[in-house]
Amino acid sequence: MKFKSMSAVKLTLFIGLLLLVLGSIAYGSSKAGGFSSQKNEIIVKDTLVDLIDDDTYLGDKIVNFGMGLLGTPYVAAGCSKNGFDCSGFVYYVYNHFKIKVPRSSSQFKNFGKEIQIANVKKGDILLFLSPTRNIIGHIGIVSNPKGMDSDFIHSTSGREMKVIITSLKKPGYTRRFVKAIRVL
Repeated sequence: MKFKSMSAVKLTLFIGLLLLVLGSIAYGSSKAGGFSSQKNEIIVKDTLVDLIDDDTYLGDKIVNFGMGLLGTPYVAAGCSKNGFDCSGFVYYVYNHFKIKVPRSSSQFKNFGKEIQIANVKKGDILLFLSPTRNIIGHIGIVSNPKGMDSDFIHSTSGREMKVIITSLKKPGYTRRFVKAIRVL
């Protein structure tokens, strides 16, 4: 009799644990298929993972982070919240999202995938010639994609000497525009 009651207790415990596990799975699945309803995230083996399969979503995050740096002073060779040059700004913003990009604007010439200006998205990078030499000398991040009327956020050494938003249709930038690239 003692043997049968031990088996019954073990079976009851096993069924109880099984129901608890299945209930937890069902509860987790009921929350948007295992996804958080507030963000595009999923838990994988107790680790929160951002699902970055949508370039636009990551582009929005990049632009929003960059907007938080508006007004930061221009500093030659700067790459911190104390001050940026143009490539230091792009490097800092992308590095925040663990995306490796070159540190120098001239190194962007053969970096990323060239895209038509009509197809730019938030977070794409615009390349410009230097005002004084025939090399890539300035870069910025697309913040409002509208083809050749796109706005971009960048650190300028011009009159403003800070991180600003500028329209690509501004003649000085239209004339120096080389190409748009995507690195996302």
